[in-house]
Amino acid sequence: METPATPRAVLFDRDGTLIVDVPYNNDPERVRPMPGAAAALDRLRRAGLPLGVVTNQAGVAKGLITMRELAEVNARVDRLLGPFGVWAVCPHDDADGCDCRKPRPGLVLRAAAALGVRPGDCVVIGDIGRDVEAARAAGARGILVPTPVTRPAEVAAAAEVAADLAGAVDLVLR
Repeated sequence: METPATPRAVLFDRDGTLIVDVPYNNDPERVRPMPGAAAALDRLRRAGLPLGVVTNQAGVAKGLITMRELAEVNARVDRLLGPFGVWAVCPHDDADGCDCRKPRPGLVLRAAAALGVRPGDCVVIGDIGRDVEAARAAGARGILVPTPVTRPAEVAAAAEVAADLAGAVDLVLR
């Protein structure tokens, strides 16, 4: 198998990838980084790669979290793990039919444009199939980092799988 070229940017899913997933979290004090997240991000930054976040946040559409609360939670993530060059957020629910909700490519396309790179020069790292499907749909490379919520079929369908964020960064930088 051919080793992929080093990307020009790395995009991360938020919940379950960068931070512990607290469903519909509207409280910044409940934000906890995933094990190894800070060290993994630091390695990528030392390599000179711009980083971004691409995140579905259906709690906004469901009325469970306000845009202000979402911004406060994201600001806490940025303080703990940032800075990130771009935050691309989908506040819609599946029924809204938007082009930004993963697995559609809109968030990846938006983040790549904001970072000034082609989508094909990006890697998207996430914990569920929707993350790698959005990467594929945008022409980007996807790396799955499974958690207990990741379904076996999602792992089987992923082209690249890493046991944790450190392993995902190894794949990005090799």
